[in-house]
Amino acid sequence: MTIKILFIVFIGLSSGLAVGSGFVAFLTVLGIIPRLTQLTKTMKFIHFYEWSVVLGAVTGGWFTLNLKSFDLWEYLLLPIGLASGIFVGMLAAALTEVLNVFPILAKRIGIANKIVILVMAIVFGKIAGSLFQWIYFVK
Repeated sequence: MTIKILFIVFIGLSSGLAVGSGFVAFLTVLGIIPRLTQLTKTMKFIHFYEWSVVLGAVTGGWFTLNLKSFDLWEYLLLPIGLASGIFVGMLAAALTEVLNVFPILAKRIGIANKIVILVMAIVFGKIAGSLFQWIYFVK
């Protein structure tokens, strides 16, 4: 029984590390926060932007792990939904730019002629992870 628990802890920590490093790489490589401050001409508030991202990630993780729900006033949901939509839109726009990272990465590590294998490894990894989560956690 303890090996199963240790395996679950290992998978959980590995998953958290992978998602966290992907999130940090996403923000760092694309320079989302500096670009956002340039567009809004609020460069002097860059530390507030950075801390809001950190606190948002920590708060979101805490709410996810707590499994508590709470009811919100329906008019408060409008700005939350708007902010979520803006975030998803920015994420989609940035991900189209991320696709340019794969050819550069493949060229630097010397597998430029095998970029299809690199992309397919990422795709199959996402599929395997999703299936594992769905089969194991959603019964």
